[in-house]
Amino acid sequence: MDDPIRVILVDDQQLVRAGFALVIASQPDMRVVGQAGNGAEALRLVATEPADIVLMDVRMPTMDGLAATERIAELQTPGAPPKIVMLTTFDLDEYLLHAIKAGASGFLLKDAPPEQMLAAIRAVHTGDAVIAPSSTRRLLDHVAHSIPAEPPDPGVFDTLTEREREVLILMARGLTNGEIATRLVVAEATVKSHVGRILAKLGARDRVQAVVCSYENMLITPGADADGATSA
Repeated sequence: MDDPIRVILVDDQQLVRAGFALVIASQPDMRVVGQAGNGAEALRLVATEPADIVLMDVRMPTMDGLAATERIAELQTPGAPPKIVMLTTFDLDEYLLHAIKAGASGFLLKDAPPEQMLAAIRAVHTGDAVIAPSSTRRLLDHVAHSIPAEPPDPGVFDTLTEREREVLILMARGLTNGEIATRLVVAEATVKSHVGRILAKLGARDRVQAVVCSYENMLITPGADADGATSA
């Protein structure tokens, strides 16, 4: 059996942490390796306790989750720093884009069903994003309006092939790998390979960050149609 996924819980409400800990402890492939009540405690814990995933609340005293996420991403730890899943009580948290840009690999509602939380931890651990592909477009269309308008860098996407651009645009529309495969009439494994190359070329952690990068550089605009053009 593979080593269990090591999880750190960060939330200023002890009862919330206790509930998450019980759910995670029930899984044979996961274990909680530490808990913290704010971002500052989380930083100290991550620096000393190897972990794979940090479930991080957004709003906390002393140091909030956004600041802690930025600091964790900069930590010099043996191996890669743990991946961050932000926790929020709001479906469209105004800090979502900031969280992703700060280094978070995704976004999870605190009141999500236990099975959704467990699936999110596993997804992030394998390199995917917590935000379900079906929700990606809706969420990013909401937050894309908060991205500062800057002149696009025409060289950002020059390394992408025409097919990789096509896959990226479909990712931004919220299609899963399977749906993209059907749309392009290719094998799902082929789509996964395209997605992997897109992430590598853009230096993105996951598909959500890749789509944010696309919005920032105006390859994709809010309300874009299948060809990436802006819809009326």
